[in-house]
Amino acid sequence: MRDAPAPSRHSELKALLDTRSSCRAFHPDPVPRGTIEQILEMAQRTPSWCNTQPWQVSITEGEGTERFRKGLGEYVRSSPQAPDFPFPTAYQGDYGTRRKDCAMQLYASVGIAAGDRQASSAQTMKNFELFGAPHVAVITSDEALGTYGAVDCGLYVNTFLLAAHSLGVAAIPQAALAGSAPYMRDFFGLPEDRKVVCSISFGYADEEHPANSFRTPRADIGTAATWVRA
Repeated sequence: MRDAPAPSRHSELKALLDTRSSCRAFHPDPVPRGTIEQILEMAQRTPSWCNTQPWQVSITEGEGTERFRKGLGEYVRSSPQAPDFPFPTAYQGDYGTRRKDCAMQLYASVGIAAGDRQASSAQTMKNFELFGAPHVAVITSDEALGTYGAVDCGLYVNTFLLAAHSLGVAAIPQAALAGSAPYMRDFFGLPEDRKVVCSISFGYADEEHPANSFRTPRADIGTAATWVRA
């Protein structure tokens, strides 16, 4: 029989998973370059299909973030969405319920009444303001790797989030920004065969902001796992 894993490893990972959350309001203070490099070094340990390591990351800081934020807002207001990977065609059943519940929790936290379209639209636009974050990381994959490259990038995103949290850096993964792939390709000078998967806005959390006051629940493992005994 194999030895049980060290209790501290399990408890440390569980603590990271239990306490990490998506940050929707940041302080403007930048994250030191050395800390960002630590996050990237840990994220680089992400496993990938055939060890392809398909992710490439474009990161903004300082005036670069402000130029990106300003240009993105202008692009979103004047251009249709054009993601490199198709967005979901529908949110059905439990998926739709969970999506709606998350939105209602967010709206309630910032005092947006149900049915207030103007206020909810204004809150949605905060995605494209990066929720005030001083940095954004745009994750891209190689076009030829298709779905598997995107899956590997998803694993990378999760490692990045946990690594950031372990260093006291707050973050939020954002699929919404992927709808502006043409803008990102132009802003970062990305070649056509680099496909935008998503972005991660990150910095230091404004813990006093009401948008950071709620936590989304997770379904019981019985809703996701099926056991086969014979």
